[in-house]
Amino acid sequence: MKILTVNAGSSSLKFNMISLPEENELISGNFEKIGLNDGIYSFKIADKKVKKEAVMQNHKDAIKILIDELLENKIINRLEEIDGIGHRLVHGGDKYAKSVIIDDEVIKDVEELSSLAPLHNPANILGIKAFRELLPETPMVGVFDTAFHQTMKEEEFLYSAPLSWYKDYQIRKYGFHGTSHKYILKVMQEKLGQEKLNIISCHIGSGASICCIKNSESIDTTMGFTPNAGLIMGTRSGDIDYSIIPYYMKKSNATLEEVDTILNKKSGLLGLGKYSDHRDLEAAMANNDEEAILANNMYINRIVDYIAKYYVKLEGKVDALVFTAGLGENAREFREEILNKLKCLNIFVDREKNNNIASYLDQTEGIISTESSIPVYVIPTNEELMIAIDTYNLIK
Repeated sequence: MKILTVNAGSSSLKFNMISLPEENELISGNFEKIGLNDGIYSFKIADKKVKKEAVMQNHKDAIKILIDELLENKIINRLEEIDGIGHRLVHGGDKYAKSVIIDDEVIKDVEELSSLAPLHNPANILGIKAFRELLPETPMVGVFDTAFHQTMKEEEFLYSAPLSWYKDYQIRKYGFHGTSHKYILKVMQEKLGQEKLNIISCHIGSGASICCIKNSESIDTTMGFTPNAGLIMGTRSGDIDYSIIPYYMKKSNATLEEVDTILNKKSGLLGLGKYSDHRDLEAAMANNDEEAILANNMYINRIVDYIAKYYVKLEGKVDALVFTAGLGENAREFREEILNKLKCLNIFVDREKNNNIASYLDQTEGIISTESSIPVYVIPTNEELMIAIDTYNLIK
């Protein structure tokens, strides 16, 4: 089967086409600046990379171009060869605990949940409706970022606010990056040959979260009601004392919207050390930039705190600690610093193994620990493949 995976943003559309069950990526790409006059799109087929300009008034225009490129590059010979379309959907509330075939009810539910993800759900729906119009006979599947975490118990997902907040307004921890954490679980099940696993999965990128997995189910995660919870991130603050917000508003005369923007887009590593990209932070640290060093140390400490917390939650019975996503897969010194702070848990890094694993090196995955109570892995995440697999399993 040829499965198309789609991640639609308000002015963008990322895509992959994957052949299953062999898990062979046929094409991947991205449309940007949809709705603007200077739209561009790019795609990759094997080692061939292409970038083009195009005026796209809406997502429908982008999808028409995508279909033309699939046909022109012989990825498909006719539209019927697209066996299914898997859509990344950010928020499924507490209704969707797994991926589902998209029908009118699902679309209605995702639209109603837009207040929980106002920047993402409406954009996701745009993509669904555009594909429905152009490929009405092709089955589509919704894969929710929040679904994997719906196995959390009330004692983990509720906040210590009035229960009416949850009952009346659905305010609770939802967690995100679920598709990535689910993929890591799948890979580790295959590597270790076990169905039921206890894993601490660290998705560390510009956005970051850690997931505590017990018996192959998510029992806790760092992100909360929104993705701006838990770890320090590229531009997100992560956990802070909520009373800071009214205090800062009174002192600065900032509006609530301005504070929300600051905490989501101008905080984290960017707010502390001037750089949201950890590679830039590393360069500044090499020049003894004190703010960059401070930001990096705070980030490491927050990650260590949550790994230790989840180690205790799993009663020390952890089958693997896994690093994934951009920073987790590539920042070798960063990983080493984290593991050095976990020595009291009998977790030890093998410097040589760790230094040999990164996406830009010949080796992209493997074990980076030595004589540890817990094996530590680096595993590249592949959310698109997970979306394709869920789509394949539902429609086959």
